[in-house]
Amino acid sequence: MADDLGILLPTRKIGDEKFHINGEPIGFDVLSFWQWSASDLVSNATRGRLAEFLVAQALGIAMNVRDEWRAYDLEYAADLRIEVKSAAYLQGWSQRKLSDINFSISKTRKWEAETNRLSSEVKRQADIYIFALLFHKDKITLEPLNLGQWEFYVLSTSILNERKSGQKSISLKSLQELASPVRYDELKQVMENLAKNREVDA
Repeated sequence: MADDLGILLPTRKIGDEKFHINGEPIGFDVLSFWQWSASDLVSNATRGRLAEFLVAQALGIAMNVRDEWRAYDLEYAADLRIEVKSAAYLQGWSQRKLSDINFSISKTRKWEAETNRLSSEVKRQADIYIFALLFHKDKITLEPLNLGQWEFYVLSTSILNERKSGQKSISLKSLQELASPVRYDELKQVMENLAKNREVDA
C-alpha cells in the first residue's frame, strides 16, 4: 500500500536470483550484477566495503546483510559497536607516488532509520575503531584477496577521544603510536580480549 512507507529489511541474496520482467526471466542474475559492480577490489569504495566484510568474517558476524545506513559498521559480542576504516598505498589509477595513509575519525550525527532524523549530538558513534590497511606496495603482485597483504589496528574510541578529540583524521604514524598492527587471523582474539575487559570494567 502507498501509505506503508516504513523500513525495508533486505534479504540476503545468494547470486542466482533472476532479473525478470513481471516474472519472465531475461537472461541474467544477481551474480552477474555483483561481477559487474564489485570486481574492482582496489577501488576506494569497494575496498571500504571489503574491509568491513573481512572484519566481519574474522569475527564470525558476516551472516546477515550489510547495513548501509547504520551509524557504525558492525556489532560484536551483543553491544560492542565497531567502525571500520580502510586505506591503501596503491590505487587503481596511475600514481606518481604511493598514497599517504590517513584514516577518517570524524565525529558524526547519528541518523535514525526509524524516524528519518539526525540526532543533535555530534560524536564518534562506535566503541571500537578497526583500521584496515592494505599495505602491499607492488602493483604487479597486489592482491586484496591475499589477507597476508593486510594489517589491522584496533583502537578504543575512548583513546581516540582522549588523545585525538578534535581531529577529523589520523595518519598512520600517529595511529602506530597508539596501536600495534595485528594480522587477520589475530583479530578475533584481540576483539574477544576487548569484550572481556569491557565486561570487567562494567
